[in-house]
Amino acid sequence: MSPIKTQQPRVAFSTIGCRLNQAETALLKDGFRRRGFIPVEYGQDTDVLVLNSCTVTEGAEADCRRLVRQTLRQSPQAFVAVTGCYAQTGLDVLRQIDGIDLIVGNQFKMQLPDLLPPVPQPMKQAMPHVHHERMDPDNFVHPGVGAYTTTRANLKVQDGCQFMCAFCLIPFARGRERSRVVEDAIREAEALVQRGHRELVLTGVNIGQYQDQGIDLLGLLTQLELIEGLERIRISSIEPTTIPDGLLEYMKTSRKLCRFLHVPLQSGDDTILQAMNRRYSIQEYQEAMESACSMIPDLCFGTDVMVGFPGERHREFENTLAFVQALPFAYLHVFSYSPRPGTASTKMAHQVSSADIKERSHILRELSQQKRKTFQQRFLGQELSVLFEEEVNGVWTGLTDHYLRVDVRSPLPLKNTVQTVMATGMMSDRLIGLLNTQSQSVLSRPPQVLTLVQGGTA
Repeated sequence: MSPIKTQQPRVAFSTIGCRLNQAETALLKDGFRRRGFIPVEYGQDTDVLVLNSCTVTEGAEADCRRLVRQTLRQSPQAFVAVTGCYAQTGLDVLRQIDGIDLIVGNQFKMQLPDLLPPVPQPMKQAMPHVHHERMDPDNFVHPGVGAYTTTRANLKVQDGCQFMCAFCLIPFARGRERSRVVEDAIREAEALVQRGHRELVLTGVNIGQYQDQGIDLLGLLTQLELIEGLERIRISSIEPTTIPDGLLEYMKTSRKLCRFLHVPLQSGDDTILQAMNRRYSIQEYQEAMESACSMIPDLCFGTDVMVGFPGERHREFENTLAFVQALPFAYLHVFSYSPRPGTASTKMAHQVSSADIKERSHILRELSQQKRKTFQQRFLGQELSVLFEEEVNGVWTGLTDHYLRVDVRSPLPLKNTVQTVMATGMMSDRLIGLLNTQSQSVLSRPPQVLTLVQGGTA
């Protein structure tokens, strides 16, 4: 009689929040796989749910509670592990949510696969186990390689922040600034490229502060550019006061660094910026932006704008609106202010009504759509280099290095190939194009194989 095979336990992942959380979930997925788990898509029956949480807004915390309940309806016996920023700052609340079995603060996040009860199947707990303490301030390594189902991959290079903006819980959730050991960052980058990922997106809380062994962000970029097979490097977001000297000149001449900068603004009014404890004035931000756009004419320059910070009256909002209208932003990410317990802004007077926040957010999002269309129009009739990602009903979609989404209709297999496309039209949030006839010969050669790691969301 042959021995009975024990079914491998399944694990599903749900990620709330930023690209940094996505990068960490991908590393966790790799860790679980190496310990014998089978990743499955979120929403499928599972033995373990890993919820990588966010605490930036009240909505993100509400999403965390909703996802726990939703999973237990689908898989009542699932072992639920909550990690991430809400696990760091909302421990007392999470302890009270029925169905949570394990709470892992950010300090222990990457150890999570080892903190579960032994396989084959972790059992539900009467009370959640907790692994939680203050964050280690030292530079770090992350063993393993992020597991992605997408053509682009994230590379975490930095964590923590000590800028102490008045609205932000991140310094409490992720601790002081620290950077990934440069050799470890290069190791994972090389492994991701070997799997076939042709674009890496650098992520962190405050990546402009990267510093390891005398190497800053610019030094890290120059080392990444030497990796054979890597075609694009993208900086996810960078604070305006932390852009290294020489970065723009390097971006202008680099073969791989994308012509893309996402630089948070938050407000276009100096009084509000001061109340937020931001480290720049409107004039300083404008000068930096105009210098960047002048040096790199095709630069995609995006930003974050917060609506409804305490003290933002009609006049201050109008200042923000006028400032954003006047400058060549390619798009805006608009966020509603959300009071976070423990931050300085909760004690400030003149809280803004939800009705005003909703109306102002709508105005700015409409402006963002106009800005995006204006930026897209600049590229009509031009040839663009597009990294294609996926196909739906014969239409392939991908991104240019300056973050324009482009669709082409083609029966050819374009996934994970870089092709030249003539931009011929616009539709909604994307350009429509035609493959360059010269690129057809390229398609006759096998595209670079992308080893997609299946299961779960990253």
